[in-house]
Amino acid sequence: MTALNDTSSLLSFLKSRKSASAKAMAGPGPSKAELDEMLAIATRIPDHGKLAPWRFVIFEGEARAKVGESFKARWAELNPAHGAETLNFVARMFERAPTIVAVVSTASVHPKIPVWEQQLSAAAVAFNLVLAAQAMGYDAQWMTDWVAYDAGALKIMGVAENEKVAGLIYIGHASAPLEDRPRPDVAGLVKYWS
Repeated sequence: MTALNDTSSLLSFLKSRKSASAKAMAGPGPSKAELDEMLAIATRIPDHGKLAPWRFVIFEGEARAKVGESFKARWAELNPAHGAETLNFVARMFERAPTIVAVVSTASVHPKIPVWEQQLSAAAVAFNLVLAAQAMGYDAQWMTDWVAYDAGALKIMGVAENEKVAGLIYIGHASAPLEDRPRPDVAGLVKYWS
């Protein structure tokens, strides 16, 4: 992915944007200053009521292997018949990229702003983080996987019972060329109401 700069066209960037594969990602990852900037950009999204109903959990360096060992133990608990190969794959999930950001939805009941709107705001944060990373010259992929839905894995990541993982954003550099996927025919998705 080429970094977006002042002479680049925003429309051109958006028209050609594609996700990297977390399975084919390498370092280096963003510096702390770059990641801080990405996160600041990520939060520039619609947020009805200015609730900021989201937060971030960052996994970098040795923390990726450490959380992976905890995921491995949890997977073994859930799937005792699975062998070493699967367990080792699970243990290395967060080692696919140098930086993984869990975007956590902290949506809660509010007298004026529906929970659904708050959750959509968290999704917007996740995608804006992907765009910010790519605009800064990194590759990124938005994923979830089983760890975003399992109560034990959520607890391992420090996600409270009343929170949800909106996305796991893998950030690094693609170690293989990015491939585009078939895109939907927009005309078939549009209906003008009358």
